[in-house]
Amino acid sequence: MEGREILRLKSLREQVYEHLRRAINSGDLRPGTFIDQKRLAAELGISRQPLRDALIQLELEGFVTVIPRRGVEVRSLTLDDIRHLYEVIGALESSVLMHSATRLGDGAIHEMSILNSRMAEAIEAGDFDAYYDLNLAFHEVFLKTSDNEPLLRTVRICKQRLYDFPRERRFHKEWELASTREHDQIIDLVTRLRHEDAANYVRDVHWSFDVQRQYILAYYHMDAP
Repeated sequence: MEGREILRLKSLREQVYEHLRRAINSGDLRPGTFIDQKRLAAELGISRQPLRDALIQLELEGFVTVIPRRGVEVRSLTLDDIRHLYEVIGALESSVLMHSATRLGDGAIHEMSILNSRMAEAIEAGDFDAYYDLNLAFHEVFLKTSDNEPLLRTVRICKQRLYDFPRERRFHKEWELASTREHDQIIDLVTRLRHEDAANYVRDVHWSFDVQRQYILAYYHMDAP
């Protein structure tokens, strides 16, 4: 019975975490606002402990900030945040391609090509959600060649931080098309076993804040400083 209770509590914490993530993503919890923990716990019908545990995880991942004597604030995504996240993702994905991409077989490369083609189709269909999921899946093909779980977890959290925030689900079509062309270049370099060039391209072009800056400003509705 005790083991079942532990599993139930862990499951509850994860459910609260996912609930809060969805609330941040949908805009029910807006950046700059404070989370009313007492009210939220009452609404969810839970004790404060699983809520605190979920908030600790969200703070570690950069979604909220605990401010002494004030409470828990939903963090805004600043231009510096985006730049730092791009640098981290670019460095880590580049590392995977440099050290693990030799494990990519013809089947995996073919899968990347199919996913990228489906991304182009999603752009033409105006299906943002499909494009978003396919884009993540494209990168996962080569990321899963790595057995470095802390690296993979960091990449996924950084991407969640970039994408899980209140926004209109719409395309910036020029950027999405540019991304598919960059994917084509990655596929070409990996196919020709030029893994170092592929790694450099991912870091210095695909995840370069400076290269992508004009698209980032437009997509995140930010003014250039």
